[in-house]
Amino acid sequence: MSKLKLVGGRPITMDEAIELRQTVFGSAASPPRGEWTRTGINFGAANGVRHPATLFEYPYGLRTPRNATRGMQSVLQAFIIKHFIFDVKPRDKSVPLEELLKPTEAEQAQALYLAISDILWNIGEKTKAIFTLPGEASHIPHSHVYFQDNVTEKLYFFEFTTLDELQIFAKRYLPYFTENPGPGALLLLYSAVVTRGMENLRNDLDAPKGAHLMGPYEEGSLNIVTLLLTGRATPYLHNGVVYVGDEDHYALPQFGILGRGSIGLLVWEGENEAMRSASRQPGSRLKTPATPVWVSCCCGHFGVLFNSNRELLRNYHAEKRFELHYYTLAGCYLSMTVDNRQQEEGVDDGQEDGERKQNDMVSTPLERLIHTKWMEAKITYHGPLPASLNF
Repeated sequence: MSKLKLVGGRPITMDEAIELRQTVFGSAASPPRGEWTRTGINFGAANGVRHPATLFEYPYGLRTPRNATRGMQSVLQAFIIKHFIFDVKPRDKSVPLEELLKPTEAEQAQALYLAISDILWNIGEKTKAIFTLPGEASHIPHSHVYFQDNVTEKLYFFEFTTLDELQIFAKRYLPYFTENPGPGALLLLYSAVVTRGMENLRNDLDAPKGAHLMGPYEEGSLNIVTLLLTGRATPYLHNGVVYVGDEDHYALPQFGILGRGSIGLLVWEGENEAMRSASRQPGSRLKTPATPVWVSCCCGHFGVLFNSNRELLRNYHAEKRFELHYYTLAGCYLSMTVDNRQQEEGVDDGQEDGERKQNDMVSTPLERLIHTKWMEAKITYHGPLPASLNF
């Protein structure tokens, strides 16, 4: 599918380009992180299409190098998985999960443009959304205050006030996001930032003047993840508003997660105590989303956990024992059984106390992550752990 020439839109101004680069990357006078201008949004091989480079492909899965775009694209992946499992109608409940996750190329494209549209529409509080796409000519010259990156200075803004129009536009211009190498990941991030509003986003960060969205993280900042998941780039993952202060300072509000969304977030940051403050631990609104799909951040590495039973988060009995699936954008897939029955009184899982403590000590990082949601669960992997987990 070839790229269509842009029609309409408003060209970016010098002030907007400088503010956008400063808000996202911290500076307009130096080049942005290069992976953002070279990483498109791409699926693995579609169902029925042989991929010459690998023996195993997951047609529902995006494939992204281990770089700073992966956290953001993991959110996109979660929306895509939700689309295939829960949103495609009519759905016969007798269809196994494996069949739901075998899209054709056309179904991949549809899932992608609908997921992008849903994310932006949520950020715009279901009243507006703005796409940023590059034209052919630069609107802003290279100078000592603005370092050209071949994307930002070429942007046009397209604003929409209905979801239908937004989806039609996203479908028409989807190749701008999927070109590889290309700036598709950056275009999605820029669209999210402009839809939120740069002043609003800086207020979300609740950080000293000059703070920016990106951060130094290998797979991307949690602030980018919360922006796409919740519509606000908050660093605080607790429920609601918490007032923080002491006897020498007025209590100031920390705005955490203000509502329950369709996709959740689970975080385990390893043994780094400095990163395990209460404000960085997801509250119940992130742990219990509307659908059983979670973005996961485990020791700084992002993935997606999911289950196909919508009742999992509504019915206590469904949580006793269930299947959980894990996918990372490195193309790594893992399935497991999560068994919570040993929490019930009188249920003996056959382990002595000493044996259980020993097993706790050798838990994998992924198990520790899952235990942030299901604390006492026994986790049984189906098959060996892929080497590409690499936590």
